Amino acid sequence: MDLNIEIESLLDNGAPDFEISKLLKQAVGEYLENLEEIFKETQGKAFLVHHTRKIDSFLSTIYKVVLRKMFLEFQPMRNSVPIALVALGSYGREQLCVHSDIDLMIVYKQTPGYNINEIIEKILYIAWDAGFQLGHRVHEVSELQEVAKSDITIKTALMESRFIIGSNFIWMETQRELRYIRRDDPKTYTLEKLTEAQLRHEKFPISMEPNIKECLGGIRDANLVFWIASVRHNVFRLKELVGTVLDEADYAEYRTALEFIFRIRAALHLTAGKKEDTLRLDLVPGAAALLGIEKSDPKKAQKELVSRTFQALDTIRKKTAYWKGVLAKPYLYDAEDISLLRKGIVEAGIFRCQDTLYAKRDMKPKTFLHYLKILLKEAQTLPIAADASFCHLIDRTEVPKTKGKQLIGAIKQIFHSPYSAFVIEALFKSGKLAKTITPMRRVMYLPQFDGYHHFPVDIHSIKTLYELDMLKHETLKPLFEKLDKESRAMLKLVALLHDAGKGRVRDHHEVGADLFKVYAKKLGFSEELIKEGVLLIKHHTRMTKTIHNEDIYDESTISKFAAPLASQKMLDMLFILTYCDVRAVGEGVYNAFTDRMLKTLYYAACEILEKPAIIDETAKRLRRERALKRLSEFKELPRSMQRKILSIESNLFFIKHPAAEILRIALQARGVIDYAMQIDTKEALRIEIYRKVPINLGYLLGKLSHLELVGMEIFKLFDGVKYFVLEFNDTISKEEVPTVEQIIHDSFDMEKTIRLVKPVIRPKEITIDCEHSKTYATMQIKTSNQRGLMAYVAHYFDKLGIDIASAVITTRKDRVNDFFLIEKNGRFCTNREKILKELTSEG
Repeated sequence: MDLNIEIESLLDNGAPDFEISKLLKQAVGEYLENLEEIFKETQGKAFLVHHTRKIDSFLSTIYKVVLRKMFLEFQPMRNSVPIALVALGSYGREQLCVHSDIDLMIVYKQTPGYNINEIIEKILYIAWDAGFQLGHRVHEVSELQEVAKSDITIKTALMESRFIIGSNFIWMETQRELRYIRRDDPKTYTLEKLTEAQLRHEKFPISMEPNIKECLGGIRDANLVFWIASVRHNVFRLKELVGTVLDEADYAEYRTALEFIFRIRAALHLTAGKKEDTLRLDLVPGAAALLGIEKSDPKKAQKELVSRTFQALDTIRKKTAYWKGVLAKPYLYDAEDISLLRKGIVEAGIFRCQDTLYAKRDMKPKTFLHYLKILLKEAQTLPIAADASFCHLIDRTEVPKTKGKQLIGAIKQIFHSPYSAFVIEALFKSGKLAKTITPMRRVMYLPQFDGYHHFPVDIHSIKTLYELDMLKHETLKPLFEKLDKESRAMLKLVALLHDAGKGRVRDHHEVGADLFKVYAKKLGFSEELIKEGVLLIKHHTRMTKTIHNEDIYDESTISKFAAPLASQKMLDMLFILTYCDVRAVGEGVYNAFTDRMLKTLYYAACEILEKPAIIDETAKRLRRERALKRLSEFKELPRSMQRKILSIESNLFFIKHPAAEILRIALQARGVIDYAMQIDTKEALRIEIYRKVPINLGYLLGKLSHLELVGMEIFKLFDGVKYFVLEFNDTISKEEVPTVEQIIHDSFDMEKTIRLVKPVIRPKEITIDCEHSKTYATMQIKTSNQRGLMAYVAHYFDKLGIDIASAVITTRKDRVNDFFLIEKNGRFCTNREKILKELTSEG
C-alpha cells in the first residue's frame, strides 16, 4: 500500500487520530514482516541504516500528520514551527536494531502563537498508538546544558543527536548547545565513562553466551571510544581520526569485526522476535541460518558462527582497549605520579605501575623475544598484568615461524614462572598466544556447546592455568609444592593444553595427548615427564566422571580408576589438574560437595595404590576392555548392552578370556531365562552353564566326581546371570551326553542330595585372606588331587550360604591349586575358623 496516499485520504475525510495510528501500525507491521528478507540482502551496518531511515520516515509522517491536523489548510512553513525531532543513542548513530527502543528527543522553544505542548502530545500519542516503543525526552533548547550536567547517561545520548525532521532553526540552536555539552568538563566525563566500562566488563564477562552489546569487546566498547573521541576531538565519526590518531590498518580490522557484530545483533533480534543482545545457544541455529552460514553439518555452521563472534569481540576488545588509552591520555595524566613512574622504569619507554606493565605509545617495537623476556622477568616476583599499551607493542612484533633455541627456552620458562597464567594472558591479549603456543591454534575462540563449560576453550584453558598459579587448596597446595621444578612446569603446560584437542573428529583426550607429546618434546621436557603429561591429558576428566557416574565406595571402581595412574605422583597431579580444571569451568561449579567427593576418591585411590597386585590386575583388565571396544561386533551392540558387559565385576574374567570370547559369552548370557548349557566333547569334556536360578553345585560336582575335574570357573556376569565352566581331564562318548545333560537339569533341583567323601586337606594347605579387598575375600587350597574335592567344598559352601564370585582350579602333577574369590556377605569371614575345621583333615 502507498502509506502517504492513504493517510492523505484519511486526513481529507477528517479521520480521528486513532484511525491514522491504526493505519500506521498496519504499515509498520507489514514492514517488520519483510525485515528478514531485507536483512538477507543488506545485513551489517547497511541494514541498520536502512532500518533507521525507515523509522525516520514513519516518524516524519507522524510529524507531518500532526501539523496538518493542527493547522488544517493554514499550514505554516516547517522552519517556523519551533519544534525539532531528534534521534538519540543507537538511533542517533544510525545503528538502530530491529527491536531496540527508539530514543527520540523533541526539542522546542516556547513561542507565542503556537500550541507547542499540544503538538508534542499529539506526536507522542499517535506514535505510541502506532506501536512504536519510544524512549522519549522533551526539552526546551535552553535547558539542554543543564539536563546534560545532571546525568552522564543523558549527556552521552545528547552527544549522539541526529536531526530527523522539524525546524532547521531549532536544530541549529540545538547543535550550538551540543557543542558546548561536548566541550564541558571532558576529563570528568571520560574518567566516569572508563569506570562505568570497567564495572560493565565485570558484570558482563565473555562467556559461552556473551552479551554482544555490553560484554568486553561488545558494541558498548565501540561506542565508548567514539564518546571519548567526541569530547576530546569534537568529531562526529570515529573515522575522522584515521591517519592522525588511529592507524588505518587497525581501524579497517576493527570495522570488519564491528560489522560482523552488527550482523549478529540484527540476526539475534530477528530470530528471538524481540530485543535480545545475548547470543543464547538456543538462538544460534536460527541466527546462523539468517546469516547464511551454510555447512553440510548444521552444528559446524553454528560452531563457526559462535567462533567468529568470539573472534570479532576480541578484535574490538584489543583495538578499543588501546585507543581508549590514546584518546584518554591527557585525562589520565597526573603530575604527582611522575616519581612513582620513575621508580617503575623497566627500560626506555616501558614502566611498571601498580603491578601493571605500560609502554610508551607509538614507540618503535623491538623483537617479540625481547618483550617476552620482560614479561618473564616481571612475573618472577608478582602476578603482573599487561596494559593495552604494552600488549599493542607486542602485537606489532612478529613471532618467528621457526623458533630458535632462545625463543624455545623463553617459552619453556613461561611454565617455570610462578605466575605463568599472567604471561599467557598478556600473550592472549596481544593476539600472539596461538603463534607462541602452537597447539592452542585450533582452540582459539572455540565454543563449547556441552552446557557445562561457561567459557570458550581458549579462555577456559587460561583460567585453568591461573587456578594452578594461585593454588591455595589446603590438600593440593602441599602436593604441588613437593613436586620438583620440572614436574611443576610440565603440569602447568598440561593445564594449558589439556583441552587443546577439542574441535576435532577424534576424542579430544587422545588428540590433546598427541599435541602435548610433540610440543613438550620441542620444549625439551624429558621422556619420562612427557609420558606423565600424556597420561594426565588422556585421563584429565577421569576423576569428575568417576565421582558423578560411578560408585566411589566400591573397591572395583577405585581400582579401575587408579590402575592407569600406577603411582602416587600421578594421582596427586591428576587431583591438582582436576581441581584447577573444574574451578575454571565457571563460578560456583567447584563446590563443597565436589571437593568432598574428589577427596573421597583421592584417598581411596591412595589406599589402592598401596596394593600393587590389585593395580596390576586392574591394569590388565583395562587393556582387555580397550581390545573389546575395538571389535566391530561390540561397537554394533546397543549402548546399554555394551555397558552391561563392561560392568562385569570380575577382573579375572577379563584377564582370562580374549576379547572375542568375552563377547561370545556375553551374547550367550543375554538370552538366558532360567538357565542354559553347552557341552563340548571334542577333546575333553567341557561344560558351560549360564544360570539365573540357583544351582545345587555340590550335587552337580558330586554326580560328576567319577570324572577328573581339572578346571572350574565361576563368574558373575549381568542381569543376575552367573557363568560356570567345568573342564575335565576325561572325555565321554556321544551316547553319554544325554546323561550329563540330565545331571545338569537335576542340579537345579535344590532338594537333591548326594553322599560325598570328605577330602584330606592339611591346615597349612588352606589360605584364607579376608583383607583381599573391601568387597571380596579369597581362599586358596593347594593339596593333592582328589576326586570329589571341589564337590565337597561347593556342597559345604551351599550349606553356609556362601556365595562364590569366581573360582579357578588348576591341576598339575597330581596337585591342585584351587582359588576362590568369595563375596563378603557376612557368612565367610565370620565362619573362618569353622570352615578351616570342616575342610581340614583334623576336622
